[in-house]
Amino acid sequence: MSIFKAILDKIFPSSHPAVAREASSTAAPAPAGGAPVQAIPAVDVESILNGLAAKSPEKLNWKTSIVDLMKLLGLDSSLAARKQLATELHYSGDTNDSASMNIWLHKQVMQKLADNGGKVPDDLKK
Repeated sequence: MSIFKAILDKIFPSSHPAVAREASSTAAPAPAGGAPVQAIPAVDVESILNGLAAKSPEKLNWKTSIVDLMKLLGLDSSLAARKQLATELHYSGDTNDSASMNIWLHKQVMQKLADNGGKVPDDLKK
């Protein structure tokens, strides 16, 4: 399973279209000519993550740290796992520069969550 798929699974309900789309290896066909496009239900990412943080015995700064975000979600936050996530998200920088990679990863994950129907504050995507 991809790491980004695991992130989606932890934040979005299993019935959410983004979870089903990431699970599928092929893209869904485009709707026919005049067919209405169904809106993707919004998921309040910040609220969900704040709720998890409130229950966590560890103080995790998920709003700025990809490591803390992954820990909060109960995922492997090792350098190897973050390098795998960087590969999945098409990071073009040097994965040995973990500080730069981590900053990029956090912003990309937040943007991808928003792109998939997550309600993410603008300051977390920049």
